[in-house]
Amino acid sequence: MKSSDIIEKYLDDSIKCLQEIKLVQNKIEKITKAIIQAKNNGRNIFLCGNGGSASTASHMFCDLNKTATMPNKKRLRAISLVDNLAMISAIGNDLSYSEIFVEQLKNYIRPKDVLVAISGSGNSLNVIKAVKFAKKNDVMVIGFTGFNGGKLKSLCDECIIIPSDSMYRIEDMHLMLNHILVSVLREGKDYK
Repeated sequence: MKSSDIIEKYLDDSIKCLQEIKLVQNKIEKITKAIIQAKNNGRNIFLCGNGGSASTASHMFCDLNKTATMPNKKRLRAISLVDNLAMISAIGNDLSYSEIFVEQLKNYIRPKDVLVAISGSGNSLNVIKAVKFAKKNDVMVIGFTGFNGGKLKSLCDECIIIPSDSMYRIEDMHLMLNHILVSVLREGKDYK
């Protein structure tokens, strides 16, 4: 396949995916309201994922704590579970990689906090364990996934499944969802 064909197909498939995501705007708004409610109530917003989803979680952590911050407005309390390599490697080595998020949550989690669980496949064991732990502790779970949603889709309070089987596209769209959320937090008059 020629490079021009690859580029055109990628762009066409992304446009199609965006059109399908547009049909779940109500879910995006529910997630936005949940994040705003957590902010207003001083709750923590935890973020987790693996690989590209860890990168999205880290990016979202930065955007929620920095980009969404407005002068003289209450700040968010976002906590990344993916960025402390020493903690992750200690838990992975001493216990199991499947416990890296749960063990961190045990230190910080409180009822009515929010966990944003990002997994392209929806089947990452450490993410699923974190979600189950969060649910047992009265924490709202927001999921970003793709493919058919995997195990994650049925465990979340709100879950957006990117309608694609391309991990590239799924990760693109998860990052876009983050930027939509941050845009509402910064610019939405309904949510100040």
